[in-house]
Amino acid sequence: MTDPTGVINWQRIDATTTLSGQPTEAQFAAIKTLGLSDVINLGPHSNDGALDDEAGRLAALAINYIYIPVDFDNPTQADFDAFCTALEQLNGKSIHVHCIYNARVTAFFYRYAIEGLGGDRQQALDRMDGIWRPGGVWAKFVNKPEDGNQKNRYAGFDY
Repeated sequence: MTDPTGVINWQRIDATTTLSGQPTEAQFAAIKTLGLSDVINLGPHSNDGALDDEAGRLAALAINYIYIPVDFDNPTQADFDAFCTALEQLNGKSIHVHCIYNARVTAFFYRYAIEGLGGDRQQALDRMDGIWRPGGVWAKFVNKPEDGNQKNRYAGFDY
C-alpha cells in the first residue's frame, strides 16, 4: 500500500505512525486502508478547516478517536501529558496524529523525542522544520528558548 496523496503536510514516522494536517473524510478512508486503527487529533474542533463531527465520521469508519484540543496560543504540560498517555495506550497500533496544519503535531513529536520518550531527535527536528520553526510560546514548549523572541515561521513562507 502507498501513502495517500493530497493530505496536507503528510508525514510518515514509521510503519505504524503517520502525521498530517486536517484530513478530509475521504482522506481518512484512504488512510484507513493502510491499517489505521486510531486517530489522535490535537486541533480544536473550533479551528477553521476542522472536520465537522470528526468523532462521528471516524466511528463510522471503525476508527477509534482521541481528542486532545491544544490551544495554539497556549500549549500546556497537561496537553503534552495527555499526548504521551495516548501514545503509550496505543503502542503497537497503527495510528494517525493530526491537527489543522501539522504544526502542533510535529512540535509534540519533537518534544517527545528530545525528552527521550521515543523517536530520533534529529528526525523529529527535521520533520518539524519541514513544516515550521516554532517561536514564542511554542519555542518554550519544545525547549528552544533561544527562539522565544522569534515569531512562528513556516516553511515556504518565512524561510
